[in-house]
Amino acid sequence: MFEIYTNTTASIKNDVLSGLTVALALVPEAIAFAFVAGVDPLVGLYAAFMVGLITACIGGRPGMISGATGALAVVMVSLVAEHGVEYLFATVVLMGILQVLAGVFKLGKFIRMVPHPVMLGFVNGLAIVIFLAQLSQFGEPGQAGWLSDTILQGSILDVAWLQSEQLAMLLALVLLTMAIIHFLPRLTQAIPSSLAAILVVSLVVIVFDLDTRVVGDVASIKGGLPSLHIPSVPFDLHTLSIIFPYALILAAIGLIESLLTLRLIDEITTTRGRGNKECIGQGLANTVTGFFGGMGGCAMIGQSMINVNSGGRGRLSGIAAALFLLLFILVGSSLIEQIPLAALIGVMFIVVIGTFEWSSFRIIGKVPRSDAMVLVLVSAVTVISDLAVAVIVGVIVSALVFAWEHAKEIRVEARSDHKGSTVYGVYGPIFFGSVTSFLEQFNPKEANADVVIDFANSRVCDHSGLEAIDTLADRYLNAGKTLHLVHLSEECRTLLRKAGNLVEVNVIEDPHYFIAEDSLA
Repeated sequence: MFEIYTNTTASIKNDVLSGLTVALALVPEAIAFAFVAGVDPLVGLYAAFMVGLITACIGGRPGMISGATGALAVVMVSLVAEHGVEYLFATVVLMGILQVLAGVFKLGKFIRMVPHPVMLGFVNGLAIVIFLAQLSQFGEPGQAGWLSDTILQGSILDVAWLQSEQLAMLLALVLLTMAIIHFLPRLTQAIPSSLAAILVVSLVVIVFDLDTRVVGDVASIKGGLPSLHIPSVPFDLHTLSIIFPYALILAAIGLIESLLTLRLIDEITTTRGRGNKECIGQGLANTVTGFFGGMGGCAMIGQSMINVNSGGRGRLSGIAAALFLLLFILVGSSLIEQIPLAALIGVMFIVVIGTFEWSSFRIIGKVPRSDAMVLVLVSAVTVISDLAVAVIVGVIVSALVFAWEHAKEIRVEARSDHKGSTVYGVYGPIFFGSVTSFLEQFNPKEANADVVIDFANSRVCDHSGLEAIDTLADRYLNAGKTLHLVHLSEECRTLLRKAGNLVEVNVIEDPHYFIAEDSLA
């Protein structure tokens, strides 16, 4: 297994060199994502430059790289196809505004609700997606793939493989790239191994005049400075009705991917980023990008991993990556277009190895089955659908599992006190998942005339819990029993209707907490 060497020393040299490495790897990805979205390659390159530069300057996570991503591109394609690229620019502007609002209202904190199994599934799924995305480089463009007669026709696996000699050449160069990245850090860390690998493999191809595809075979990256461009769309409610659904989805996907990547980089660098500040930074970056003819973007886990593994720690690494990319577009296109795709594929394969949580294979049999199921489910949905859907599905399933497990914890213990009253002690949380079990443990017919229900070791969590207590009080009143409900919070007493004056008010003893109930908002 390849060992990923991470340079932990922060320095200007490390940031600049890692930025250069990231910029070289950004070029083919930005072009590819532009093709996916159905726009000109420069639209993707401008987005990578502007989003990367602005988020590096004012975002909440130094060392994290942002740019045009596939997760956003697959949503944009239908908008561009139906309404044109100008509507895309307007959508990106609105997307940025929504992301700024998310940061202003401090919604970034909700990323803490993502459980660890979902996080593992996220990184594993993305590693698989990054790997599969490289397969197209091993095929003949425009040719029918080897799965053309199956249900997988047109999928990412449906590749028209290169001829044996070309395929062998490509594989050899990819392996050479990976070997340099793996072994060079054992000799020296003066230069990022990924950058050294790209330079060495490029020289090998040029010196020996090897027949292999280069960046220039995919598209030309030559262009000028991005210019201010107000989207040419009618500024009316009809336009808003078209772009708002897309903007909302893009904003959500962008923030989810960015904040999860932020958490991953936090763990690797043992530092802490600022989620709400990152939301604002991403939003401002996308708003500006929309006004300069870019397709928008968010954090890129692959490029961020390249940056961190190459020693990039400070904001300078992201700034350098963006400026180098602009330099490539303006004056260095002829040189960049000679870089073999094999070198960039090799870099991305190393990213895949470093991103995938191989420990998940070891722990999957040791963690609860529900956590293992969530891990596999999120990985699969990430590959089949997209990141946002996968994370949402993972959080929902985790929440349902949590509710189911805690619903089993509710129990009621009955005893008689010296006054002849039946005292019920309630243990465990009362919420939508546990109310049925809670109510089943009471029988008004078997209780004494005076009944006390003690909630000192319980907590009412939501409106369903309140309704259950209200229903229970109604049952005892209808049975002619005198009922006392003690150790309820003040909010519970306020909202209970049927108990009326039977609720025993113990202000000193009763707990103080808040309930998820709109009536108290």
